Amino acid sequence: MIEIKEITMNQLEDAHWLLILDADPAKEVVEKYLSRSRIFVAERQSQVVGILLLLPTRPEIVEIINLAVAEEFRGQGIATKLIHHVIELAKQENYQQIEVGTGSTGVEQLYLYQKCGFRMSHIEQDFFVSHYSEEIIENGLVLKDMVRLNQTL
Repeated sequence: MIEIKEITMNQLEDAHWLLILDADPAKEVVEKYLSRSRIFVAERQSQVVGILLLLPTRPEIVEIINLAVAEEFRGQGIATKLIHHVIELAKQENYQQIEVGTGSTGVEQLYLYQKCGFRMSHIEQDFFVSHYSEEIIENGLVLKDMVRLNQTL
């Protein structure tokens, strides 16, 4: 059984950080958005198995800014549960849209978000080249572009 709960920055432990940095390897970039984000953790029998950071970006828009599931728990629907949890929360809190940006080389992530009702809106060319000091390699390719997706709530 997966339990999803919201935690504060003060409650972040090493297990949380490992997942956060798995999704976004640049700690200096993470630190820029972490303090403004809401943190949702998926646990199985008190073990951290997933994390999602949600960032209000504009008055009626919220963005999934970081999502990761521990490697040994991938493919079990945990990311989908986290996404559906924050979609329902965003609806309850009267947000009008939820957005996400993900790497153009992340086929599994693109599939996941579309499966959860997101639609592609645009591509930010060279986003990862401009915002990260080191190359990110994903699926054997240098990650350059960010695909933006959104969903009207």
